[in-house]
Amino acid sequence: MIFIKQTFKQVNQQITTKLIEEMKYQDNQKMGSSKDNHSHDEVQCEEGPGVCAFALTIFSLFLIIVTLPLSLFFVVKVVQEYERAVIFRLGRLLTGGARGPGVFFVIPCVDVYEKIDMRSQTFEIPPQEILTKDSVTVFVNAIMYYKVANAIHAVANVDDYSGSARLLAATTLRNVLGTLTLGDILCQRESIAKEMKETLDEGTEPWGVMVERVEVKDVRVPEQLQRAMAAEAEA
Repeated sequence: MIFIKQTFKQVNQQITTKLIEEMKYQDNQKMGSSKDNHSHDEVQCEEGPGVCAFALTIFSLFLIIVTLPLSLFFVVKVVQEYERAVIFRLGRLLTGGARGPGVFFVIPCVDVYEKIDMRSQTFEIPPQEILTKDSVTVFVNAIMYYKVANAIHAVANVDDYSGSARLLAATTLRNVLGTLTLGDILCQRESIAKEMKETLDEGTEPWGVMVERVEVKDVRVPEQLQRAMAAEAEA
């Protein structure tokens, strides 16, 4: 019953919000034509669910009540401590943010939810062939530690947050090392990792992903260059 009351309360709030937005639009319609067009676009973008959406929601709630207690198997959901659930109701993101951890409720046939793992993940960037500033070809690989900081952004703003972050990490590694000489790459690993982390943080923030740490794992130099460096060291 508490779940049903909360749902009806949300429906009433959405109706009130829609009426207020409509009144604001009518007031703004009396202004200049340019302002009218701008206000009209904003109302269209922020328009709430329609009558059909409310009718489907109420009908689904009625079915839940009629089929109690069997419907509880489909209404009650659980997410683990390290998970969050992002809920879409008839295609729209549900207000209140991501649910969890613990028990939450959904309306069958109306709500669709997606679980997001909030734990830290590790990605080993494959060896990248990089041409340094002094025209030396090296193979460098690194490790990136990252996790989801905002579950809603990870679902709504990007198709595959994990794959996108990994591809960006490989590209960033090539871009950063391509501006350095071989000596800088071998001696300035900490500064390289710091620069990569800052760049990745800026790129992944809209996706709800936070890069915790980046480490340069290995730098492989061509065998001919290794022999030349060894001969120079012996001399």
